[in-house]
Parts: sequence; structure tokens; C-alpha cells
Amino acid sequence: METRKVQRLGPSTLAMTLPAEWAKEHNVEKGDEVTIRTSGKGTLTVLPESVNTEDSKATIRADSLNAEALERAIVAQYVLGRRVIHIEKSEGALDSDHINAVYKAETQLMGLGVIEETPERIAIRCSVDAEDFTLDNLLERLENTGSTMRGEAVKALAHGNPDLAQRALNRERQANKIFVLLLRLIFTSYQNPNLARAVGLDSGFPLIGYRSVAKNLELTADNAEDIADIVLETDGHTLDVDDATMRDIRDFTEVVNEVTELGVRSVVERDYDLALRTKELFREIEDSQREILADLPEMDNEDLLQVREVLVALQQTAQYAVRNAEIATNLALNEDSEYVSIT
Repeated sequence: METRKVQRLGPSTLAMTLPAEWAKEHNVEKGDEVTIRTSGKGTLTVLPESVNTEDSKATIRADSLNAEALERAIVAQYVLGRRVIHIEKSEGALDSDHINAVYKAETQLMGLGVIEETPERIAIRCSVDAEDFTLDNLLERLENTGSTMRGEAVKALAHGNPDLAQRALNRERQANKIFVLLLRLIFTSYQNPNLARAVGLDSGFPLIGYRSVAKNLELTADNAEDIADIVLETDGHTLDVDDATMRDIRDFTEVVNEVTELGVRSVVERDYDLALRTKELFREIEDSQREILADLPEMDNEDLLQVREVLVALQQTAQYAVRNAEIATNLALNEDSEYVSIT
């Protein structure tokens, strides 16, 4: 960190010089315009014009990459905010495995499409703009998708309905698309503070917390996927338990859904009361898994394990909601409120 002396240029104008190395690196010269942005805690951000005008591009050299590695590299460039991604080899045409990997990645990522293709090279472009979404809305959509998956999976378990379980599994792709899009917007907003307002934030401060919340919600969708898999793999596509136990599991699921919704609301609304309510509701169901298992009659070990796996998935989902509430607490208490005054 370096310090600079502020100078007075007129009756009401204060000025300071820009670091020469920074100006050279970003091609800033006399007469150029820069963007100045103020945010909380006295921060002043200076952005060169190039930050606002350049479309980021990347070229992936596929020579030494197998299909899986190439697909992962495309996802990484998407998350890092590249507008256009080129895939090519140093010599010769792309392998069919490479081409298939490109199109597989395209189906997994929101707003991505092939814009040019030759035997030697493929170009894909992301049409998503930060202004198209807010992070809060995407968090709510991801939570809602996970909740729908969870409800369908448990209902399929109760009724022995493999088609409903498959429907829940099919939603996992949409959940993953929303999650990766969230990562893209979080990374690009971190790199370019100008985008923070475009995605609904007053500053970049919440971005680290939002990254954790997004991951927690993605994991809850994975929990719902685990329950749907149990439906498909279990004989008769249901658990070997009586009606009363199944009702207990469905009641447990309803409260878990409420906890996850409250956890996300506490984040997007910066509401400490909602965060406290999330934790309080979790404490009320904290022993539900153990109580349901304790009430089970004697049963085969494999059947018991399946019941336990369902309950563990629901319990973990509720725990992720508490983690989100803890993040919400940090965000909420960073502002003046009835609970805290910041000077």
C-alpha cells in the first residue's frame, strides 16, 4: 500500500495523482476518462475505461486435454466471466470427443451458444449480461428449485412413484445452471466493482458471503438428488416403514423447507430477526432425525440404512440453512439497526 498527498486545485477541488505504473498498465493517458465510484467505509474506486468496454476472451488449447478436462476448462472460463471462448488445437482438426465436450458444456451453462465452428476451431459466446439478473433473485430461484426437488423426492418416496423421483432428478441440471451463473456474476462483480450495482448490490462487501450461500444451496439440491436416487434404487421405490413414520418424515421435510426459505430470506433482506428465527426453528427440529430412528421397529439393516440416509439428507439441508443464517447475521449487523450502531 502506498500513500498520496491530496492537493487543492481550486476553491472546491481536491486532487491527487494516479500511480504511473497503474496508468501504464491500463493505458490511461492525459485526457482519458476514468470511472470513479464511492462505496461504504470511505472507499473510492478508480476504474479505467477499458474495464467497462472490453469483452473478455479466452482461447483453450485442447491438444493435451481429454474430453472431461476440456469441459471443465470451458466451465471455468464461463465462471471467470469470459464473453467469448475459443477452443482449438495447435495442429489439425478437433477430435470428436473434444467437439462433444464443447456441446455438452453448452447445455450445462446458461446463455452459452456456439457462434462459429470449423474442423479446427469452435467459438462459443455467453449472451448473459450482469444487468439481466440480480444475485438476490438467483439465490431465491436456486432455493426454490432445491425445495421443489426435495418435495418431489419425498413425495415419490411416500407413494412409491419413480416417475416423480426422476422429475426431481431432472431439475438438478437447472439447479446447477443457476449455481454456475451465480458464480459467474459473483466473480465478475468482484473483478469489476461497477457491476456490483448491476447485480443488485450497493458494494462488493457481500460477495464472499453470497458465494458461500450459493454453494450451500447447491449442496441442498444435491441432498434432494440423493433422496430421489434412493427412490429409484429401493425395491418398490419406497421405504419399508409404516404410515405413521412416513408422515413423520414428510412433516420433517416441511419444516426443513421452511428453514431453508427463512435462511435465504434472511440473507437477501439483511434481516437479523429472520436469521435468529432460522436458528430457532432449526433447534426445534434438531432431534427429529434421532427421534424418528428411535421409534422405528426392528428391521433389516439395509432398510434401516435407507431410512437413515433420507433423514441425514434432510438434516444436512437444515444445517446448510443455519450456515446461511450465520452469513445473514454478518451482513445484517454490518449496518446500523435497532441492534447495533456503527461509528
